[in-house]
Amino acid sequence: MFTGIVEELGEVVALVGADGDSAVLTVRGPLVTGDVRHGDSIAVNGVCLTVTEASDGAFTADVMAETLHRSALAALRVGSPVNLERAATLGSRLGGHLVQGHVDGVARLLSREPGEAWEVLRFSLPSELARYVVEKGSITVDGVSLTVTEVTDDTFSVSLIPTTLKLTVLGQKGVGDPVNLEVDVIAKYVEKMLGGHRAG
Repeated sequence: MFTGIVEELGEVVALVGADGDSAVLTVRGPLVTGDVRHGDSIAVNGVCLTVTEASDGAFTADVMAETLHRSALAALRVGSPVNLERAATLGSRLGGHLVQGHVDGVARLLSREPGEAWEVLRFSLPSELARYVVEKGSITVDGVSLTVTEVTDDTFSVSLIPTTLKLTVLGQKGVGDPVNLEVDVIAKYVEKMLGGHRAG
């Protein structure tokens, strides 16, 4: 479980096999590897990965076919910046919202509108996820917990403060770039429970 508060901007050191059924990803992240152990979870652009090796400020994780197909990790290249967050502990502050690190879909950045003290980013919204996205609700974009400021049938917008632009990959994304989306898990559980109630 994560909170969507990025701890560190890491860098891809290697990505082997991303065009096949599995891949091995190595990421440099001195902060998140400071206390890492084999088997720990680290979110990479919002994707929960299990550490298989760690040394010299970098960690390695296996990426299975399901993850490659459902996320934008296969688009990463050596040198790509990535958002990193260690799994939350019971004593962690919940600065964002409950994030599982299980990507629901991939969106694309449609536009950037700079303001005086913020920037509005507009993304495509996959049709199968639209029912979970509401204005003022929470969404995770590349592992960053954000508040939806506007939503249409096929797009949503978020407003980013300078800190988020500086300390996450969202400040570097260009129009057309893919991003990982995770909708609020509470919305999915509510839908399931209400659906079961109606069926009963």
